Amino acid sequence: MDINTLFNHMWQDYLHQCPSADAIHRLLGKGEAIINDHVAFRTFRAPGLGIDKLAQHFLALGYEAKGEYHFEAKKLYARHYEHPDASQPKVFISELMLEQCSEALQATVAKLVAQLPPGYTDEVAHLYGGAPWQVTQEQYRSLLAESEYAAWLSAFGFRANHFTVSVNDLSGFDTLEAVNEALKGAGFVLNSAGGEIKGSAEVLLEQSSTMADKVAVAFNDGALEIPACFYEFALRYPMADGALYSGFVAASADKIFESTNAG
Repeated sequence: MDINTLFNHMWQDYLHQCPSADAIHRLLGKGEAIINDHVAFRTFRAPGLGIDKLAQHFLALGYEAKGEYHFEAKKLYARHYEHPDASQPKVFISELMLEQCSEALQATVAKLVAQLPPGYTDEVAHLYGGAPWQVTQEQYRSLLAESEYAAWLSAFGFRANHFTVSVNDLSGFDTLEAVNEALKGAGFVLNSAGGEIKGSAEVLLEQSSTMADKVAVAFNDGALEIPACFYEFALRYPMADGALYSGFVAASADKIFESTNAG
């Protein structure tokens, strides 16, 4: 599968979990193409899973590992990847460090992971395959009590957690503030954790995001409407050499994770 086909499959899957993305496209793009800054994924640090298992498919397409990030309070570790062709989206993959979580959470996740078919993550299609396990509302709620990240992953599995509009490439907007105002004016709810804009020109990156759309998830014991995926917006600033900063800011990303919190 070539890189453009892969991202198209992920985008089509993402639209089912974030239906508002289509309307946001029309609002911000004004008929022009939207450039995607990066796509983000979540996973567990568990046998047969983890960052390396997801990343292998991007590495095979020419991506290279770049920065790494630590989120102590959320018990997460992350890495981002870039393609030599800068027009291709960056990829941000995080994992929940299960060894730092409670025994109860580890036991629940172990029951989910045990349902994985052999070689599941070796197939590139798993990147947009959703949840490869059966999960109950009770399991979801027990995970949610300790880790929103774990609960989201149990319900939605492996797919793009969010896509990101490159504000630098929007012809109709010069600032992230203007993008945010347009979004709010159209009725979209923004993630206000740490302020609507996370980061600054000083750290070379500003980010904002919508709160996740809510969709119905079919659990083993009935459907439940819960926060799914969201849309992010990134404005990058030039470094001393004039090139746009291409990394991420951990303090800002920490708050972006909260876009899937129940509002």
